[in-house]
Amino acid sequence: MDNKNEVRLRRRSLGYWLGQLLALPGAALDYAAGKWTAISASHAMAAEAVPLQLSRAAAARLAAAWTKLGASPASAAPSELNGEELVLVERIQKETAEGNRNNVTRTEAYRSVYFRSPELHWALLAHMVSRNGGWNMTDLQGEWLPWLLRPGQREAVFLFLERANAYIFQDAYPQLLLYEWSKRLGRSLFHLLPAFGVSSFMLPVWKQFWRERDPVPLTVALIVNEQHYIEQRVVQDPYFRDKVLHTLFFGLQSLLQLNGVILPYGIRRRKDGDAQPLRLAGLIMERFEQLKERIEFGKRLYAVLFGIPRVHEGARAFAGAVKHTGSRADYAPHLFARVRHLPPGSAYAERLLGGRLKPGAEPLYSPELGAAWGDQPPASPEPGDWFRSAADVKPYFQKLPLPHTFEITNEYGLMLNKIELAVLAVQRGG
Repeated sequence: MDNKNEVRLRRRSLGYWLGQLLALPGAALDYAAGKWTAISASHAMAAEAVPLQLSRAAAARLAAAWTKLGASPASAAPSELNGEELVLVERIQKETAEGNRNNVTRTEAYRSVYFRSPELHWALLAHMVSRNGGWNMTDLQGEWLPWLLRPGQREAVFLFLERANAYIFQDAYPQLLLYEWSKRLGRSLFHLLPAFGVSSFMLPVWKQFWRERDPVPLTVALIVNEQHYIEQRVVQDPYFRDKVLHTLFFGLQSLLQLNGVILPYGIRRRKDGDAQPLRLAGLIMERFEQLKERIEFGKRLYAVLFGIPRVHEGARAFAGAVKHTGSRADYAPHLFARVRHLPPGSAYAERLLGGRLKPGAEPLYSPELGAAWGDQPPASPEPGDWFRSAADVKPYFQKLPLPHTFEITNEYGLMLNKIELAVLAVQRGG
């Protein structure tokens, strides 16, 4: 059978079995019940919400500063550095390179910054998103995705995730450290931002944050900046568009809900003999390729993480207590195991019932990052400033909405069942 026929049959097989799942009365009933539970739980938590306030006055001041930049752009290169500044820049660059070794080191670096400087909301948001990036990376070598993707496809998806994660860290982490050094020395050091290749867009933002210490416009600005930073360098890169974004795997992402971010805010741990159930908040991204969608997704996730007290307290406690390894056993040890219990390549047998393991079933293999992928030498991002005009960015600072539904514990169980069914479909279809 040639490759084209193989792909055609695989598409039919996956589409057929996934369609069958959603057509089953029991599955449809479970899905509807899960949706209702998620909506009810979301509304209950939203009633306790302390919504984040995106100040119109602060946004207007930033818009005025960006307009001036558009008329007279900030210098692309820093002014002549004195000896003390040169030492600091080199120190931050070295620390950034050390932290950018892999997903685990990046995730820990974000966590450390947040617990040192909790006013930097973006650091906790980046930590949780980075955890999800690590879980997506190890999924590629875990229980299920090797059945759905060939080795070359899995490597391409990993490189895509790694490149996006590494570029964001390389751009954002020096900004966080520069703020901490400004705090330590008691004076603004943001005139050094160009030394790290940071967009001129961020200079007025950090200066305003230094004066006003309002974390909300800073967090939104960092979301806007980082997604613009990877747009041309990663998302629009011809290799990744051909090998990742335009593949069958990404076409199935919305159906399988693999393109979501989960925020564990209740984890299974025994306390006084009682098991606390896993609880997950989160959102599903529908159109990753669209810049605006990624930015609005980041804003909604921020609104949930910092605007819903129960989610914030639980996710913060999880971040502080559970070391990130890349394995999904970090948050769901009752479902996943870091060590493979069955030989690789052995026939897969159905193990889930309602998003839970069947009695006596082996846990799903979810390796730690180091067991799944080796460190990748960092690629040098293309230089250049994405910022063009205030008009392009002002719409992102008009509102910060709280999603209607964000409690996804039951929906997550259905997602696991759908992925398992896809694997069974491929296995039965040869």
